[in-house]
Amino acid sequence: MSGRARLTVCAAAASLLAATALLPLTDKMTWFFKAIFLVSVIGGVGMAARRIPLPRPLTVLAQTAVTVLLLTMLFAGDTALGGVVPGPAAIEEFRQLFQEGGDDVSRYSIPAPVTDGIELMLLSGVAGVALLVDAVAVTFRSAAPAGLPLLALYSVAAGLNQGGSWLTFLLAGAGYLLLLLAEGRDRLAQWGRMFGGGRSVGAPGAAEPGGGRPVAPVRTGRRIGAVALGFALVVPAALPSLDGGLLDGKTTGPGDGPGGGTVTAINPVVRLQQSLNQPENREVFRYRSTDDTAQNQALYMRFVALDRFDGTSWRPSRRSIQDIPDTLPPPQGYTNRQVASDLVTLNVRADDDFRQQWLPMPYPAYQVRIGDDWRYEPEGRSVVGNGGTTTGGAEYQVTSLIMEPTAEQLANAPAPDPALSEEYTQVPDSLPDEVREQARELTRGAANDYERALDLQDFFTTNFVYDTETDLDASDPEAILKFLQNRQGFCVHFSFTMAAMARTLGIPARVAVGFVPGTAQGDGSMSVGLQDAHAWPELYFEGAGWTRFEPTPTRGTLPDYTLEDTPAGGGDPAGELPDRGSTATPVPSPSTSEDECPAELRRVDGCPDDEAAVGGAAGPADGGPPAAGIAAGAAGVLLLLLLPALPALWRVRERGRRLRPGAGPLAAWREMIDAAWDFGLPPDESQTPRTTAAALIRFGSLDGAAAQSALRVAGAVEQTLYAPRPRQTDGLAEDVRRVRVAMGRSAGVGARLRAAVAPRSAARLTWAVTARWAAVTGRWREAARRAGAALRPSRP
Repeated sequence: MSGRARLTVCAAAASLLAATALLPLTDKMTWFFKAIFLVSVIGGVGMAARRIPLPRPLTVLAQTAVTVLLLTMLFAGDTALGGVVPGPAAIEEFRQLFQEGGDDVSRYSIPAPVTDGIELMLLSGVAGVALLVDAVAVTFRSAAPAGLPLLALYSVAAGLNQGGSWLTFLLAGAGYLLLLLAEGRDRLAQWGRMFGGGRSVGAPGAAEPGGGRPVAPVRTGRRIGAVALGFALVVPAALPSLDGGLLDGKTTGPGDGPGGGTVTAINPVVRLQQSLNQPENREVFRYRSTDDTAQNQALYMRFVALDRFDGTSWRPSRRSIQDIPDTLPPPQGYTNRQVASDLVTLNVRADDDFRQQWLPMPYPAYQVRIGDDWRYEPEGRSVVGNGGTTTGGAEYQVTSLIMEPTAEQLANAPAPDPALSEEYTQVPDSLPDEVREQARELTRGAANDYERALDLQDFFTTNFVYDTETDLDASDPEAILKFLQNRQGFCVHFSFTMAAMARTLGIPARVAVGFVPGTAQGDGSMSVGLQDAHAWPELYFEGAGWTRFEPTPTRGTLPDYTLEDTPAGGGDPAGELPDRGSTATPVPSPSTSEDECPAELRRVDGCPDDEAAVGGAAGPADGGPPAAGIAAGAAGVLLLLLLPALPALWRVRERGRRLRPGAGPLAAWREMIDAAWDFGLPPDESQTPRTTAAALIRFGSLDGAAAQSALRVAGAVEQTLYAPRPRQTDGLAEDVRRVRVAMGRSAGVGARLRAAVAPRSAARLTWAVTARWAAVTGRWREAARRAGAALRPSRP
């Protein structure tokens, strides 16, 4: 197999090894066999195009065209021209599949079913990476930058799978090292045959006579790769770290600029069980009430609400966001002025290592004072970091309403808005019928939604066991049914199941994620740790809005309105608190405007008037980073990777130029001198060629064929410089390569690495650039002098 063919195979193998990181994301691996076929075809087309040979851009274009045709045949063959050529109908089919795939990614937890949309996204991603790797490493002969698309593929998979596993990292890293090794062998092979001790040992990497090991350059490369992979696997495990929190950086948000956009969060409960099972309750943030009231003893600190239910798990919807207003709008559904409420203001300080994108606050927050890098999501009434901003080390002040509805007010709550009820009572057909039947049986004697909610809460708190060590997977399609049968689990199971059962009864419900109040400290503050992580259901009652319930036994506190003999409420009526426009800390009044934004508009993109009020800040649904920004970032990363490699790349280019056929003895001599310089012997221009060759032989401990080659190159230079009629000497390029290989064998490992990575002779590049700059500036000065002389008036 030729060197180029071997490099093609290694590029395909590297892409497939990196793609193994995607396998844990799906419940079946059938798509991976299609990926193998696609990557193999991409490599085969590239190999054929390079053998013709086609120009490099046409080679890449041919591979791209074949990839598109294959994807069309697999996913849109019924609507394509001839079953393979994409037309307008096929393009529309692709658009719909990509949209469905994006929805499925948000809908399903890992491992997700391989729907057509998800399969298209997987195959397109793997094929695109394989195409880039083949183009960069094989077509354009630069394997090192090909690691960028491989890293991107692995990073996406690891990010979705909570960091991935050491095995997938090892496979991806091994694939990249295999690609680099193949390129190195190919470059070495272009030098010719290697010699060891005067005996030919074949191509680079061949064994020594008598069954010895591979030659030194190949052995060194393998050792470096093994050590690098070992460090990458061992060092992170030895470093101390603090769990990043429930969201752990898994949210995707708006761009860096001000104003709106959209935010989508991956399920924030995926790490909740790990937080609860931490051996030490490490503090993640601390808060204190400004008036040191007892209110902070029972404050749940909430991040985000999960409102999308797929029958298995709950996830937050894609929502529009905007700048944080001075005072937040009235809470959704808070229309009964008789519902009492108190204001509480907290000063919060997050730990430096507690990094997540959502801000912990009591619900419903009314006023938030924090930096400009945060945005407001109105539907869930949450505050989210902008452009990668996290809570690490954040200090902020939040004023919230402590709602105090009575049991009577909740029992007499009117029917909710039909649009809101339709959205928040959706239950997929995949939910087992047993769950619906049990919910109806438990609430058979209830007269209203409030009594039905109490029946559900009492059922869980009195018949179930709280256990964070349960092996019940919350992403299991049968998780809710198994939980109802086993009757043990932790807060995720309790909140998920109660919210699901409430929806089957027609009660609008969602799941909130955050922390229980924490532990009181001697200075009056409350310390919240990882083990205080929690999830609870929120049920909607018109007049009071979203209302907390607590079905998890031994966790948190039961709300007063769910206890027997509930007092009529001790807070001030909402209508007696300050107006929103006052300078004192205000309380929102219920909105009574007839043209208030309908729930169906608030749900996704906000109202048109609201968007105009913030200058059209609430942008389109695809509010992610622009393609130009991604391209600029990738170019910047590529430049950073290439800068350290510039000296080595320049040396490779110069070596090829000096040793090409017809370059002449002087070029071969310069290459041999620079090769010795790279290994540590600086050039001495005052010595004769024969004296320099003798010094080189002593320095490199050359003998046999290598020493004769050095003397032969020196003799050819003397012939060129001094003979009246120089005789031609053939094979000088082979002589220089033989000398260089022999010097490498006698040098130490450090010297060989220095010669390959940071060659000393690359100083000539600096000298050449300096000389060129001096020449250019000299011409500029001369031109300026002449122009000045021409403008000066001549003397009479």
